[in-house]
Amino acid sequence: MTAEMVAPEWMHQQITADEYDSWSAEQCAGIEIVDGMVVVSPSASKRHNRLARILANALDAAAGPDWNADTDFDVRLQDVPLTNRRPDVVVYRAETIDVTPTRPEHVLLVVEVVSPGSETTDRIVKVDQYAQAGIAFYWRIEQAATGVPLIYTYILDPASRSYRDADMFTGTIRTAAPFAVEIDLNTI
Repeated sequence: MTAEMVAPEWMHQQITADEYDSWSAEQCAGIEIVDGMVVVSPSASKRHNRLARILANALDAAAGPDWNADTDFDVRLQDVPLTNRRPDVVVYRAETIDVTPTRPEHVLLVVEVVSPGSETTDRIVKVDQYAQAGIAFYWRIEQAATGVPLIYTYILDPASRSYRDADMFTGTIRTAAPFAVEIDLNTI
């Protein structure tokens, strides 16, 4: 079996931002672009999607009128080579709701819910990419074997363009950064 039989030929070629922008929403769903190459991830579990949805709803309610929180859309980290990531939750400026693509300067916080198969990407690769792009806050949610989610929060050091550890929460998030929020994830 050849690679072309498993994936279409266009998935083996570096694409540009203009090419990607010409694709339909259906073509872009469920993929990320890293250094111009298409990355397809397996579908997330129901638990994963529920965690992301609960978190997005709580962050949206806490964010006030200046910020929105949503799931399932691209954040354009760089144009050349094209890098689009699709965080599980994004908190972004409300006035940019119709601006496409969403750029790092529109984003306050990205959240990744770690799934089997995404551990290295969510713990190392995306952390560096989001920091280099200048996104102020990064949260990583680990789905522990006990069923109680572990939430790791990070704050950007603008001088080094790297994240420093902030608070770690077990099951319930209680934070004032980037805004006051309390979210109980123990019921997932």
